[in-house]
Amino acid sequence: MSFKVMSSTRTDIILHVDMDAFFAAVEQRDRPELRGLPVMVGSPPDQRGVVATCSYEARRFGVHSAMPSRTAYQKCPDAIFLPVRMERYQEVSHQIMEVFESFTPWVEPLSIDEAFLDVTGAVRLFGDGPAMARRLKARVRAVTGLTCSVGVAPNKFLAKLASECQKPDGLTVTPFDAAGIHAFLGPLPIERMWGVGRKTKHVLLSHGIRTFSDLQAIPEDRLSPVIGGAAAASFKQRALGVDDRPVGGGQREKSISRETTFSEDVTDFDRVRAALLDLTEDVGRRLRLAGLYAGTAQCKLRWAGFETATRQRPLVPACRDDAHLRQAALDLFARLASTRPVRLIGFGVADLRTTPTAADGQLALDLDGAASDDPKQERVSQTVDALRARYGPRSIRRASSLVN
Repeated sequence: MSFKVMSSTRTDIILHVDMDAFFAAVEQRDRPELRGLPVMVGSPPDQRGVVATCSYEARRFGVHSAMPSRTAYQKCPDAIFLPVRMERYQEVSHQIMEVFESFTPWVEPLSIDEAFLDVTGAVRLFGDGPAMARRLKARVRAVTGLTCSVGVAPNKFLAKLASECQKPDGLTVTPFDAAGIHAFLGPLPIERMWGVGRKTKHVLLSHGIRTFSDLQAIPEDRLSPVIGGAAAASFKQRALGVDDRPVGGGQREKSISRETTFSEDVTDFDRVRAALLDLTEDVGRRLRLAGLYAGTAQCKLRWAGFETATRQRPLVPACRDDAHLRQAALDLFARLASTRPVRLIGFGVADLRTTPTAADGQLALDLDGAASDDPKQERVSQTVDALRARYGPRSIRRASSLVN
């Protein structure tokens, strides 16, 4: 089931990305001999416990997550039961979230294996919603060897529903116009509505409300006595496809930062410096994707003994181009550098704003009296962003990063 259509009057593009049978898929990837076999991750059948995740091969037998392991074994006695390796899944999850953040800084994780992404500002780099979803799916597979299902929609509620339409490895695009959204939602069973549990479902069914279409048609004043005023108002809005919640739960991002921990303590000054510049460029890319300017830069250094220090400085003018961010990072790094082995290096920006103006609304000036933004440097950075988005993150690299 694939739905079309992007309205030119609606700009919000939200993705919901859900990894397919995540724990079991990681186990099958790490142990190729398990591929194609029914795999269940969770408690063994001889102990009291439940299935955390099962492979799609196991689901054909009617097994599902949260089912008691003994019941799952009865349904599929040939299944392979494996213990939960949470540390391993978290490691892979970190890789996945890094892929998400390579498309947009507006990522809202819902769990270890799913997230909302607001990609509205990334269209220029990655194409429209469906094109972006295809690229994201391909990159997740290239980095992790795993598949994911993606819903593309004008809001979070619709995107979450869409991602569940074609699993595994699915891609569903909802309509972006009101009439199309109503038609898309209408046939869905009422239990697909967020907040409808077993008891609420029974109450709704007893009043003849079986589908979203039934919810769309019933007046709110008739629904309120059935399930309560607050629930009635919420369900009516969702049934019409209305959801104004921003990605991130409404918290405007106050800073953007990246850091890396070395696998072993590093004494090579050039290696630490190169890592810092890589982080700086990634922060700059995320700033530009978000359409923001940074008024403050910060560098973080952690030495072998876990002693940590940070330094920060204002960015005057506020900026988002790589050249000025790199210079700020190097200035801060020079204040922190020592001969001690380095464990971690980080770079971040704060005092984010949508224009390169100062907090009082006046145009910021640097020491030379130059205007606050640098269009030429920003265009260079945006060109690099576009080339890396098309040809890969390592298609263009600093000359200094090619040494050794």
